[in-house]
Amino acid sequence: MSLKASELILNPDQSIYHLNLHPEDLAPTVLLVGDPDRVPRVSQYFDHIELKKSKREFITHTGTFNGLRISVVSTGIGTDNIDIVLNELDALVNIDFQQREVRSTLKALNLIRLGTSGALQADIPIDALVLSDLAIGFDGLLHFYESEKIQVADVQFAFVEYSDWSVFKAIPYVVGANPELCDHLNSEEMIRGFTATNPGFYAPQGRSLRLIPEQPNLSEILSAFRHRDLRITNMEMETAGIFGLARLMGHKAASVNCILANRMTGTFSSDPASAVDHMIRTTLRNLTTTA
Repeated sequence: MSLKASELILNPDQSIYHLNLHPEDLAPTVLLVGDPDRVPRVSQYFDHIELKKSKREFITHTGTFNGLRISVVSTGIGTDNIDIVLNELDALVNIDFQQREVRSTLKALNLIRLGTSGALQADIPIDALVLSDLAIGFDGLLHFYESEKIQVADVQFAFVEYSDWSVFKAIPYVVGANPELCDHLNSEEMIRGFTATNPGFYAPQGRSLRLIPEQPNLSEILSAFRHRDLRITNMEMETAGIFGLARLMGHKAASVNCILANRMTGTFSSDPASAVDHMIRTTLRNLTTTA
């Protein structure tokens, strides 16, 4: 069935609406960064850059690193933007723009988030790299899709019961990364983690300036949660949305976060730029290293 113009929105040049990309612009491996300024910080390490495109907060550089074709795409902040970016990345590889139909043979992208994050455990050091095996989303995005089959129900139900989660907030959802991609990215620099994805930076992460949070001690609640051998290691604003949509679409997703703050100890990185650069170089190296 042909997709309506109001559903698959293309620009006059037939590029996808928000990302401003054509299918040939995108590499099979995509690094997702929140900050648009982080795109050139990643692509500076490429051996060759073949393409640079931008529209709004969405910037894309595509090139090669150690023989691997890679795109780095900025998403902006939050899972609302992740919903845009992942749907449009999927459309680039799995929808025929001319026929406006889903292709009969689907392709799987490797999607790797490179982000910054705050630790929720006192023993996770500043500037450490957390490679997430699981994520818990408090944003509600995944509930707008038929997604029960990919949710890790026992963990999310345990968290809801433990935290006395308000019925006025979105039900938390738990989803997993792609195990093979995580194992490929793993190295001695990585701490394997369980990441919380929050729908905001202030009250949704337990911060208060003038407004009173519904759960003022949210950081402590997240830090103290235990289920079997699981503990929530860090919090940020994108990972759960990436994991959930990628799994529904058949893509492989992983998330690497540089720990710039520790919410339990109240500390912050003395050189965040160097810490982020280390994350980029480590991920690129691990990504192109074969076992």
